[in-house]
Amino acid sequence: MSDAARGRGLYLDDLSVGQQFVTASHALDEAQIKAFAAQFDPQPFHLDAEAAKATVFKGLVASGWHTAAITMRLLVESVPLAGGLIGLGGSLTWPRPTRADDVLTVHGEVTDVAPSQSRSDRGTIGISAETRNQRGEVLQKFTATLMVPRRPAA
Repeated sequence: MSDAARGRGLYLDDLSVGQQFVTASHALDEAQIKAFAAQFDPQPFHLDAEAAKATVFKGLVASGWHTAAITMRLLVESVPLAGGLIGLGGSLTWPRPTRADDVLTVHGEVTDVAPSQSRSDRGTIGISAETRNQRGEVLQKFTATLMVPRRPAA
């Protein structure tokens, strides 16, 4: 998204297929992983670094839901859609685990722009996004359909 667009909300009319964006970054550490897991995904490989060594992960990893939550925050802060990021559905995959000391950045693209046939004040966009670490490794793939308002008539 352009710097000019970041200063205001983007409407459906501002978006086009192929438009790309890169978010700000988020540095993750062991304390964040354990705090999230304790509240939302209390499994040993998220809570106990020593116990995690004996798992398929061979060490402490963040919950996939934690990676998804960080991704959402980065998207909200970096992709200023008018009316907010309103999801209508999507899919998530986690090809690699997220670990302490990873620095997450989301790289995405608009894959579809469609005005609503029944509601002239809105439409939908498709996005495809990858959450990557500081080495460029893809930790999460996310595709979604978002509802986006049309620009109000002058």
